[in-house]
Amino acid sequence: MWYDQFKKKLLLPPGAAAPTRLGYGELEAQAITREHLADDVAGINASLELIRQTRGGAWPTEPVTAEGNFADLVWHECEFRDDGSYTYAVYHAQHGYIGCCYLYPLGGRTPLTAELADGYDVDVSWWVTPPAYERGDYAALYAALQHWLAERFAFWRAYYSNLELPGANAAG
Repeated sequence: MWYDQFKKKLLLPPGAAAPTRLGYGELEAQAITREHLADDVAGINASLELIRQTRGGAWPTEPVTAEGNFADLVWHECEFRDDGSYTYAVYHAQHGYIGCCYLYPLGGRTPLTAELADGYDVDVSWWVTPPAYERGDYAALYAALQHWLAERFAFWRAYYSNLELPGANAAG
């Protein structure tokens, strides 16, 4: 079967809703909206190479504009509302905006395989700005994601698709 043509739908239990805020230590993830535009544009444009190095994937290929990123944020809002995917802007209590994290259906960012379809429910990825990376917030956000997935999304088996996983040799 050609799994790479499909996405595995993110399913929430009946009556459940994805949280719009998640806290762990000094980190807070907020469901991303157009209100995060200025922080997100500045963060992405300061982090282009680091995003490709740690998160991997084809995005971003070049600096983003406010106009283009506004459309992206509205798309993320709609996806969140419709339970298609969940994107969060991440803030540090002392340092402000540090990056984003994503809970995507398998087969969107990462091509779906039989093994992924059988073993996992959600594709988890994230990025942080260079100053946040240097402070250790990349690893801290990974720990926060593991906590949030265990506590708030315990019904999902997480596949961590970043190229760089703190303390791990391979994704998953």
